[in-house]
Amino acid sequence: MRSLTYPRHLARQVVLLLTVSYLTGCASPAPSGTTTRCAQVNYPVYDPAEPLNRGVFAFNRTVDNYALAPIARGYRYLPDFFQQGVHNFASNFSEPKVFINDLLQGNPRRSVNTLGRFALNTTVGVVGLIDVSDRVGIPRHSADFGQTFGVWGIGNGPIVELPLLGTSNSRDAAGKVLSFLVSPLGDSDTVQTLGTLSLVGGTVDTRASLLPLTDSLQKLPDYYSAIRNVVAQNRAAFVLDGKDGATTPATGGCANGAADDF
Repeated sequence: MRSLTYPRHLARQVVLLLTVSYLTGCASPAPSGTTTRCAQVNYPVYDPAEPLNRGVFAFNRTVDNYALAPIARGYRYLPDFFQQGVHNFASNFSEPKVFINDLLQGNPRRSVNTLGRFALNTTVGVVGLIDVSDRVGIPRHSADFGQTFGVWGIGNGPIVELPLLGTSNSRDAAGKVLSFLVSPLGDSDTVQTLGTLSLVGGTVDTRASLLPLTDSLQKLPDYYSAIRNVVAQNRAAFVLDGKDGATTPATGGCANGAADDF
């Protein structure tokens, strides 16, 4: 029976992910108070399918304007402790995939930090609702399969505007697809329920953190190219962070400090 129900569970998770993930980019929200350094993109952004991408972008923007952004704005009125708990829980649930990418990038120090954070926050931190690790000096860092591919030397490839998943390049888009398929915690009903809560809560929390940035970018003459350039700069910096392998996140300004959530 399990072999019959698993494909349905997987399909349901993928549909839910596609429904709520617009503009989150990395599925793991960045920790409060940290930003990824900016990397100057010294090559032209390769966007050969720009007319098609702009059409998909218009659809994504409509979905965002009428669904996700209003929810995110309402979320910002909730008590700070509630928002922080959602942020911590979603970040902690993403740590196993960060751990996998740390190993794939050949960074044992980072992997040990990630594993220690996950163990401590899941137990003492009540399933990650409280970030105990930060308080004892183990800061969080992000990693995903797109970053890993970049560390391995795989190029960006052309820009791809994914329906409901936003702006990306082909390398990072492949990383997102791989992330959907990887389930390091297994596929039990409990894990699937926690994963759904993490996905929905993390998506809303991340979108709320991006509101100041996207509100400012929408005032520019070409919102599509503005988003595309910010994402390109941020992802370039993210790959450099992976190559450096620092266990302490870099700080600095990048498009008002929020671009690391793309």
